[in-house]
Amino acid sequence: MDLRQLRYFIALTEYRSFVRAAEAMGITQPAFSRAIQGLEQTFGCPLVDRASKALPPTPEGLVVLQHARRLVQGAAQLSNDVLQMTKLDAGELHFGSGPALAVRLVPQALQQFIARHPGIRTALVIDNAERLGQALRREQIEFFVDDIRPFEADPNFHTEPLTPRPGLFFCRPGHPLLAKDSLSTNDLFAYPLASALLAPGVRKRLANLSGRSDFVPHLQTEHLAVLRSVVLASDAIGTASEEAVADDLAVGNLVRLHWRNLPPALDVLSVRCGVVSRSGYRLSPAARAMIETLVELDAPMRVAAIR
Repeated sequence: MDLRQLRYFIALTEYRSFVRAAEAMGITQPAFSRAIQGLEQTFGCPLVDRASKALPPTPEGLVVLQHARRLVQGAAQLSNDVLQMTKLDAGELHFGSGPALAVRLVPQALQQFIARHPGIRTALVIDNAERLGQALRREQIEFFVDDIRPFEADPNFHTEPLTPRPGLFFCRPGHPLLAKDSLSTNDLFAYPLASALLAPGVRKRLANLSGRSDFVPHLQTEHLAVLRSVVLASDAIGTASEEAVADDLAVGNLVRLHWRNLPPALDVLSVRCGVVSRSGYRLSPAARAMIETLVELDAPMRVAAIR
């Protein structure tokens, strides 16, 4: 048994095809099959059910898969840590971000990190919190920044809060609502709602405001450019984090909407952002340096929020 065989077996469980897994690993299918057979001979049992087209792992295969992921990740982490022990001048960093924080905070942190540590190869995954959590469980990333509320009660995760990101409602210039002197939440739900991906808590608050338990936005997208285009070309009302549309608001491309009967104490769209990592897992020096950079850049926002 060696790490190469374990990597091949992990690939097989992900692609559920000897051909596709072999292509992904950059070897021929016969060589890939021989490696898997060799691993099965080492353990003395089949690791995948070849009678099923989906090639699911056998019970023994599931045990091997669990340990294989830890061993392969551990070997990569060992190599990464040794490379980074001097001056963080080599190695890799894989982390994730939700769409809202990928607009300002994360790009600013990346700029500083790359300037300070140009030898580190960095890979950023932008996705929603659910998929980022899955990537973290699979050890595809070391940490991510997004809404921490879905992960705070889970002992498998460690959360470090950042400054909450307030959200807002906005529309295009010339929208019919802008002709009214005062807006109520009834006006809000009289038009289609186009939103960035909403955390479950935010969706629940909007449903309560609408009076409909089955309420969902007409459009949800993780792509800010799509959301912006839809709002500019229609009477849809948009929702996003304040920093995501700050530039458009500043130059008048978009207009912020205020509602007279929305409780001031309830920030309907606020997202409690933070850093999410795995409990009991030692982050690489590069990951710790990136998190320190994120916290450093977030500090002025925290001071402003307190004021």
